[in-house]
Amino acid sequence: MGPAIDPKTASKLPRHDLPTPEPESPMRPRKPYRFSTLCATVENPDMKDQYGSSSVPIYQSATFKGVGNQYDYSRSGNPTRSHLEHHIAKISAAEHAFVVSSGMAALDVILRLLKPGDEVIAGDDLYGGTNRLLTYIRTHVGVIVHHVDTTNPENLHPVIHPTKTTMVLLESPTNPLLKIADLATISKDVKERAPNAIVIVDNTMMSPYLQRPLEHGADIVYDSATKYLSGHHDLMAGVITCNRDDLAQQMAFTINAVGNALGPVDSFLLLRGIKTLALRMDRQQATANVVADYLNTLGFRVNYPGLPDHPGRDIHERIADGSGAVLSFETGSKALSERIVAGARLWGISVSFGCVNSLISMPCVMSHASIDAATRAARGLPEDLIRLCVGIEDVHDLLDDLEHALIDAGAIEFNAAQNRYIRVPSPEAAQAISKAVEKLALDGAERIEDREWFVSAPGKVILFGEHAVVHGVTAIAASVDLRCYSLTTPRNDGKLSVHFHDIDNFYHEWDIEALPWDAVTPVPAGVEHPEVLDQKLIQAINEGPLEEIDESKPAAHAASLAFLYMYLILATGGERSSFNFTARSTLPVGAGLGSSASFSTCAATALLLLQRRITLPAPPAPTSPSTGHIHISHQGRRAIPPAIAEEVNRWAFVAEKVLHGNPSGVDNSVSVFGGALAYTRAGFERKSGMEAIQGFKSLKFLLTNSKVPRDTKKLVAGVGEKKANEPELVNGILNAIQSISDEARRALADPELPRDSLLSALSALIHENHGHLVTLGVSHPSLELIKSTTAAEPCRLATKLTGAGGGGCAVTLVPDDFKARDLQNLIDQLIRQGFQPYLTSVGGSGLGILSPYGPQRNQRSAPHRKAQVPGQITPPETPHPSDGSQTHSGEGNDADKLEPLRSAFEMSSIADLPAWAEGLGRWLYV
Repeated sequence: MGPAIDPKTASKLPRHDLPTPEPESPMRPRKPYRFSTLCATVENPDMKDQYGSSSVPIYQSATFKGVGNQYDYSRSGNPTRSHLEHHIAKISAAEHAFVVSSGMAALDVILRLLKPGDEVIAGDDLYGGTNRLLTYIRTHVGVIVHHVDTTNPENLHPVIHPTKTTMVLLESPTNPLLKIADLATISKDVKERAPNAIVIVDNTMMSPYLQRPLEHGADIVYDSATKYLSGHHDLMAGVITCNRDDLAQQMAFTINAVGNALGPVDSFLLLRGIKTLALRMDRQQATANVVADYLNTLGFRVNYPGLPDHPGRDIHERIADGSGAVLSFETGSKALSERIVAGARLWGISVSFGCVNSLISMPCVMSHASIDAATRAARGLPEDLIRLCVGIEDVHDLLDDLEHALIDAGAIEFNAAQNRYIRVPSPEAAQAISKAVEKLALDGAERIEDREWFVSAPGKVILFGEHAVVHGVTAIAASVDLRCYSLTTPRNDGKLSVHFHDIDNFYHEWDIEALPWDAVTPVPAGVEHPEVLDQKLIQAINEGPLEEIDESKPAAHAASLAFLYMYLILATGGERSSFNFTARSTLPVGAGLGSSASFSTCAATALLLLQRRITLPAPPAPTSPSTGHIHISHQGRRAIPPAIAEEVNRWAFVAEKVLHGNPSGVDNSVSVFGGALAYTRAGFERKSGMEAIQGFKSLKFLLTNSKVPRDTKKLVAGVGEKKANEPELVNGILNAIQSISDEARRALADPELPRDSLLSALSALIHENHGHLVTLGVSHPSLELIKSTTAAEPCRLATKLTGAGGGGCAVTLVPDDFKARDLQNLIDQLIRQGFQPYLTSVGGSGLGILSPYGPQRNQRSAPHRKAQVPGQITPPETPHPSDGSQTHSGEGNDADKLEPLRSAFEMSSIADLPAWAEGLGRWLYV
């Protein structure tokens, strides 16, 4: 017989080596046991039962006699629990294992490693209880929590702080969307950037059988042993494993002090359950693969890493030994999902998983209901999602029961031509298709340009990083809820016209066939515009249709050039639509608030719609009988899909190039996508590009237009000259502004940071940032007067310049509890000083399109607004004058001959325009 294994070093042996049979002879050593054998073999060399029992006894005793023995009180230690912990360490490739009263108790023990001021990075698709506990420690312990999409390791980089980041909490696969996190890469990145941070992995979905995160760099792993480790839902338990002695010592202290260690009976039951872990999971995941493939074949969107098209499959196969037994799928309708779940018989409705019997649930209604609807939506958790947790029943019975539930709910139907069941579109989608087909049959000659298309887009403010961005410092930009609105109205007379209200009330029209079509190089659908503008076309437009525009109106000339440039390229090879394009803005033009970008976004969207380069999806069904406005983005949902937004953004950037030559792309990106983004210029040491700040909260701001013109190029050149003359001073300022942008970004990206803390932090950063800009010499007496006015008693508000400075606008952060009377007094005082203040919000929705689908438009109209036919879709088909002519509101024609929407649009005051526009019906937003 070979040498005995030293119990003190046994836990440090390689995976699957503990315990192993000793060699029969030196010539023929035994191989280490495999996992399923280890599960069934419950042995602890240091704890031999005096009677040789084949099953570990239950030591049902609270106390033990004697002094100085291994056990004295079961809260501190119990022989049954010690057997269990040794067994779990063995199958988990861990040096230390602890068992506590539940999975959440395990997480609670781990989170007690944190202290106030620490920062935690967590995934954005987490178990509802995990989210609830993180919210508690954020609120009561003063820990900062950042939620990010962990499917891309680089998403964590911006929020990893070398000293403040203390913990990174991961799930892979996530629950319930089955997203995959690259545990090895994330662990490596975290250790490189924050050496003292610890990586925590919730491994409940996989169990040690399919995944051992400690082998991929995790510091602590925990499981809800209620699930797969037990396997029978007859106990509650949590498991913690780690390889670091210091962490084990701290957690052991907490468990002993709190007294949440697992009792002897539950320890006995969990030991018994683990013996069949491998056997159960082999059966369960084999069946899960069949179920996932079945649903995928029917046409449902299925989340399961075992499917070939799962986006994280390659990573998962690298770090795990199987796909697991949990999957989820979307039906397209919450009501349909509810019918499916209610119709299942063999699949039990339950919030849990990991049991030998199969379970079905709707996470948003059950396990994740503690996460508020807006947060669920912001994190991409569909309300119609169904989660399936596959048990050990016969796969044929499970499929048969699921198929009956799908049929009875109306989700699938038999297709005789294909001789199989196929998915039926959700009721909402089917209704939209039915209406579209009906409309097409009634009016087959209708064209998309025979509708009015109403579009809006926000302006932008630079919150932090002005001027420093030119030198490689990150700037923080956000949308401002002052918007440009545009309307296309059909003419059908062979002419194209524009009406720019805010640019000298400019109106012009052109004969479409007289435009320089021969100078156009087409850009086919699906192909991006070349990086360089078509100078041949620009020259042809300037020398042709724009030649007669008065040179004293350079802004109107530039806007017309951008509009015609896009129109000619997009219409080449397609329909040369005849329409009028009217644009109005609640943004002050030329004040540095991105008015040109919002115009570019509106023009690009309208032209893409008219040329069918983009088409709108049917909006989600209303949640109540009300037909009022639903600001979808404010609930975290995106009605306009990202692909459409990206296409609009590409063409808005083209328009910005025509207007400005070499734009950064920040303004149009904010105008399209809304919210906030961080921007770093290319050509510097820091990683360049734009990145959305997820979880950005809408903030109340007072924008004050100084009405003082500014010379942006001169101001930028001045900072460059100062840097050349005083490099040490300016570089120090730039580094300080970078720190400000980093801190602001971290605060804005944390959706769970207390509102008061966020506002307080931003106020301090605003003061600091403005001070640095003053030192750079880019402020102006008008801006300093605005700042001193807002900072005086009783207001004491934080103000800074925005944009280039030297005039332009100032931004003032307004706390939620700021008194309305004081705010009105401040506004009146600024007006008396000759400034123009705008009370607005920052960080709201991006591109908006008035939905072409119901509900009926509100009848609260501006003067001369014609009544709508009940049930008429919006935007409406516009009745045309019988003679085919088209009129313009400034031409002296009778208002009754004007178009239904255009007349009211052009006659509404700027003050009334936003409310009137929102009252027209449901808007779709990015």
